[in-house]
Amino acid sequence: MNSTAHFEIIVVGGSYAGLSAAMALGRSLRSVLLIDSGLPCNRYTPHAHNFITHDGVKPSNISEQAKSQVLNYPSVTFIDDVAIQGVKSDPGFRIFTKKGKEFTAKKLIFATGIKDTMPDIYNFSSCWGISVVHCPYCHGYEIRHKKTAIISNGEQAMHLASLVLNLTKDLVILTSGKANFNTDQILKLTKNNITLIEKEVAGIEHENGYIKNVVFKDNSKEDFHAAYASLPFTQSSDIPDLLGCQLNEQGLIKVDGMQKTTVDGVFACGDNSLRARSIANAVSTGNMAGAMANMELAQEEF
Repeated sequence: MNSTAHFEIIVVGGSYAGLSAAMALGRSLRSVLLIDSGLPCNRYTPHAHNFITHDGVKPSNISEQAKSQVLNYPSVTFIDDVAIQGVKSDPGFRIFTKKGKEFTAKKLIFATGIKDTMPDIYNFSSCWGISVVHCPYCHGYEIRHKKTAIISNGEQAMHLASLVLNLTKDLVILTSGKANFNTDQILKLTKNNITLIEKEVAGIEHENGYIKNVVFKDNSKEDFHAAYASLPFTQSSDIPDLLGCQLNEQGLIKVDGMQKTTVDGVFACGDNSLRARSIANAVSTGNMAGAMANMELAQEEF
């Protein structure tokens, strides 16, 4: 074990939210450690959208530029590592990493993201983030006016359908089993010419991640050019939970309007605490977390 290094604030996770938090802190002359292993959840997505000044840019280009700017602030230190354990200590916290390092800080910011749970559909993961997407705001314009599937059922399918219908009128809901809609919902779907297919989805035929056909378990096929899906997820890091940070009913870290968790001195930002997943939202919440962590320190020191 290496000797312990001390920082005012440790930011766990160095993608968009973590980099944004670190920039706010670096500009406030705080000694910051940024821990990240370079595996953002959107690493397979070819282009980022709905983020002004960076619309259509490859996500990794955005994070690389952001990292270079953040590390221009001399009080910010970056390490390529994974935080695997965290404990409370006096007067703050202690973080242990996969590479056997130990760090302490007065405050923690978790920008650790979430891990999507892929369904048991052949080739689904090969298309995820490319032509099978989660968000019409992030991806919908690029797949507008194309034959589109919604791989979902019930309330979530209705939510997506109401948003996607404005982008394409050629829309089919794949319930992958018995449809779960009430009478009013069926009437709305019928009114908007949205059809249902209740056959179970077995796989996807694609070319370089772009859908060609959806294959059903009865070996029939239906051609599509794009699909939406809402996936279950787990937290990428269990450290916030082990520290006592509460999760909400969706499995996200519970935060207030200042990105403070239910544990004093611990903040969370980005996808781990925000249902609206996008780079723009991650950057916004990261900036808030950094500013509020700095404010707490400033008030404690004043």
